[in-house]
Amino acid sequence: MQTLRDKATGVVCRLREAGFQAYFAGGCVRDQLLGREPLDYDIATSAPPSRVQELFPHTVPVGIQFGVILVLLEGAQVEVATFRSDGIYLDGRHPVTVHFSNAEADARRRDFTINGLFFDPVSARVIDHVGGEADLRAGIVRAIGDPRARLGEDRLRMIRAVRFAARFGFEIDAATTAAIRSEAPTVTEVAWERIGEEIVKLLTEGAARRAFELLGSASLLQPILPEVAALAGVAQSPDYHPEGDVLVHTLLLLERLPAGTTETLALGGLLHDVAKPECAGERDGRITFYGHCERGAEMALEICRRLRRSRDVGERVAYLVKNHLRLVQAADMRPATLKRMLREDGFTELLELARLDALASNGNLRHVEFCKAKLEELGTEAIKPEPFVRGRDLIAMGYEPGPQFAKMLEAVETAQLDGEIRSREEAKAWVRERYPLAGRGET
Repeated sequence: MQTLRDKATGVVCRLREAGFQAYFAGGCVRDQLLGREPLDYDIATSAPPSRVQELFPHTVPVGIQFGVILVLLEGAQVEVATFRSDGIYLDGRHPVTVHFSNAEADARRRDFTINGLFFDPVSARVIDHVGGEADLRAGIVRAIGDPRARLGEDRLRMIRAVRFAARFGFEIDAATTAAIRSEAPTVTEVAWERIGEEIVKLLTEGAARRAFELLGSASLLQPILPEVAALAGVAQSPDYHPEGDVLVHTLLLLERLPAGTTETLALGGLLHDVAKPECAGERDGRITFYGHCERGAEMALEICRRLRRSRDVGERVAYLVKNHLRLVQAADMRPATLKRMLREDGFTELLELARLDALASNGNLRHVEFCKAKLEELGTEAIKPEPFVRGRDLIAMGYEPGPQFAKMLEAVETAQLDGEIRSREEAKAWVRERYPLAGRGET
C-alpha cells in the first residue's frame, strides 16, 4: 500500500518526466530532517499551473493566481505550487503581484530559513538556498533576509515564529526577535480568525507554556490577549497558591497540556482565572477573588468571540471557566446535585481542568479523586436513570399540561436521584402528595 510520501514522490516524478523541476518543499522537508513524520507534502515546481492541471486528471485550483494547485490522488491530496517571487504586500498577507521564477527565488520569498528548504525525493538530496539546514542543526528560527520585510509581508509570521520555536524547542534569532518586538503592535492587523487558529495551535501542540512565555517576551501577548497579560503580578494566597502569581499559576497549568489537547480544554485552562485581576480583593487579611468564575466565563466568551472560535467552542470554554472550582464542593453535595453535575455534557473536560488546576497550585486532588470514584461507583444508569414519571404520566394522572410540568418533573427526578423514591408507583404517590389535584379525579 502506497504511503502519502510515495504518492507525493509519484507527483514529483510525473512533473520530472514532463521536463520540469519538482521538489518537496517547506514544512515536510523541515519535519523530515527533524526526524518527524510529515502530516502532508507540498511540492514546488517550475511547471506553470496550466501544465500541472494538464498533467493530473483531478485537480482543484485553490490559489491559481499564486500558482497553487491541489492535486487529488486516491485517498490523498498534494499541494503543487509553481516557483515564484512576490511583489509588494499591501494587506499584510497577499502580494499584489507574483512572478513565476526559479527555485532560489521561491526559497527566498518564504518566511523562515527552516521552512525554505527543498528536497529531491528521487536522489534524496536537500536543496538549501537560505541556510536552513544549519539553522535546523543549531535550533534557530530565523527570518529569511530582512526580518522586518518578511514580517511586514504577513504579520501572522510573528506568531508563527513563536509557534515553531515552542514546538521544536528552538530559539528565535536576535534580529528576528528584535523585528517581532518592533512590529508587535501591528499583529492585530491580521484577521482575528487567523490569529485564533495560531493561538489554538500554540495551546495544543504540546509546548503551551513555552509558547506563551515567548509571546510575552516577544511583546505579542499584550496586543493579542491583554486579559492574559494582566495576570502577571496578581498575587494569590500562598496557602492555596504557593507557586506564585496568577500568570505563574496559569503557565504551570499550560505546561501540563499534552499535544493533542482539545481546543476547549486548552482555552479553558488558559482562561480559567482570567477574571482574577478584576475580582481581586481582601478580607480578614486574605486575598480574595469573589465572583471570578462567573465573571471569567463572561470574559472567556468574549475572548473566544474575538478569536473567532465557534459558538460551541465559546460556550464550552465559558462552562469550564464558570465551573472550574465547583468540584471542590462535590463531597458536600446532595446526591441529586452531584449526579447532575457528573452527567453534564462537558464534565469530562471539567474534571481534567480541575486536576490540572490543582496540580498547578497546591497539588490537592481530593475533590478530583472523589468525583472519579463516584463516576466509577455509580455508573451511567444511576447518574442518568430512566425517569419514573414523564409528562404523559402526569397527563394520565389528571394534571393539565402547562409551565408547572417542568418544575414537577424536575422535582420528582430530584427525589429519584436522592433515593427518596425507588419505583414508578412510589413516584406517582410522591407527586400526588406534593401536587394535589384539588378534588379532581385521577386516572
